[in-house]
Amino acid sequence: MEKILFAATVDNHIRSFHLPYLKWFKEQGYEVHVASNGGSDIPYTDKKFEIPFERSPFKLANINAYKQLRRLIDNNDYKLIHCHTPMGGAITRLAARQARKKGTIVFYTAHGFHFYKGASLINWILYYTTEKYLASKYTDVLITINKEDYQRATKFNVFSVLVPGVGVNVDKFSPEPKEDKRQLRLKYNYREEDFILFYAAELNHNKHQDLLINAVGLLKDKIPKIKLLLGGSGDLEAHYKKQVEELELKEYIEFLGFRNDIPNLLKISDVAVSSSRREGLPVNVMEAMATGLPLVVTNSRGNRDLVTNSENGYVIELDDVEGFANAIGLVHESEELRNKFAEKNLERIKLYSLDQAVRVMEAIYSKYL
Repeated sequence: MEKILFAATVDNHIRSFHLPYLKWFKEQGYEVHVASNGGSDIPYTDKKFEIPFERSPFKLANINAYKQLRRLIDNNDYKLIHCHTPMGGAITRLAARQARKKGTIVFYTAHGFHFYKGASLINWILYYTTEKYLASKYTDVLITINKEDYQRATKFNVFSVLVPGVGVNVDKFSPEPKEDKRQLRLKYNYREEDFILFYAAELNHNKHQDLLINAVGLLKDKIPKIKLLLGGSGDLEAHYKKQVEELELKEYIEFLGFRNDIPNLLKISDVAVSSSRREGLPVNVMEAMATGLPLVVTNSRGNRDLVTNSENGYVIELDDVEGFANAIGLVHESEELRNKFAEKNLERIKLYSLDQAVRVMEAIYSKYL
């Protein structure tokens, strides 16, 4: 039986985004292996190898990860290796050098290059140089999920493909009828007249929740029933909570922590927002689209692939608090506008459905198997 290997820095990345693809390989009769950091069981996997990847390129543990992974790859005759995440992708491609000479095909999916418009000089020096080298020397197929990354990848000496992200399950995320939405709100202790904004993201610098907090500060008098629900945790949680307290916004903003009921939280919401400074192709935005929500997002890579200004939402510059608040105000004032954006999103998300994403990847895999 021929074998394939999926590799990523941590188990959770595989579990969150790639189970449909592992399942597809199993159905095609392949023996499926996974290499990642973590001890969790992963469905559709014949063998799971715990590799001590670290996210930071400066961690010495990555040397050990490279050695372990090279032994694993050299001891298995893999038909295809598909690697993900910056460190998992870099180390795996280096470890697979000899295997490629024997015919193993190596895929790498860039879920968002660390070099992008607006990135720091150090990111360009470190990550751009490294990726250009790895792509041209040790990669057979470079897969990208947004237009900016794809345009950059086409300048590398490697076959590059643009795919519709990892896909979103449009059966799991779908609009809620008005009466059901009202009942669901009551269950979550919200009122029908509340105007609910929702953002599910790690609380960190990149996700930029301070922009949303400041926007709510500008809107609280204009929209007294406004509620901003922030799902997630992160290293800036205490900082953002202090910001909310200092601006006297505690009655308007709720920190929900980690949640596993995102579909319901979207269903009770009126608008989905994203303040991110950079994205690959944001799953949280796609989930909101599938739920039929209007969107107000920042003009960052990934967000602008999904949202066209004034067509299915508003796209606002990264630090324009007033512009972000004004856009939310426009959506609040017009039911007609909310319905227009909702209809556009329900139509557009078909291009990014899980079924569509799997079909695209199946076609790419099949060329090399």
